[in-house]
Amino acid sequence: MAERRVKIESKVGLHARPASLFVKAASAFDGDVHVAKGDAAPVSAKSILGVMSLGAKHGDEIVVTAEGEGAEALLDTLAEIANAD
Repeated sequence: MAERRVKIESKVGLHARPASLFVKAASAFDGDVHVAKGDAAPVSAKSILGVMSLGAKHGDEIVVTAEGEGAEALLDTLAEIANAD
């Protein structure tokens, strides 16, 4: 299992459009992908409601885990989305 800690640099956080792009990228992955913020339980990164429920804002740190072939490349993509404005 691959894991990445990502500090959200996007000014709007993982809200609306960035969350949608995040979920779309995660959904295209064939394995399991989860995201967590703080001490909260991880949620599926393939669920828009799950990702939005994190309330991840600019400056927050999230932990993204992925299991499957190409997991590291997926984590790179998800980190880019979380940091793009």
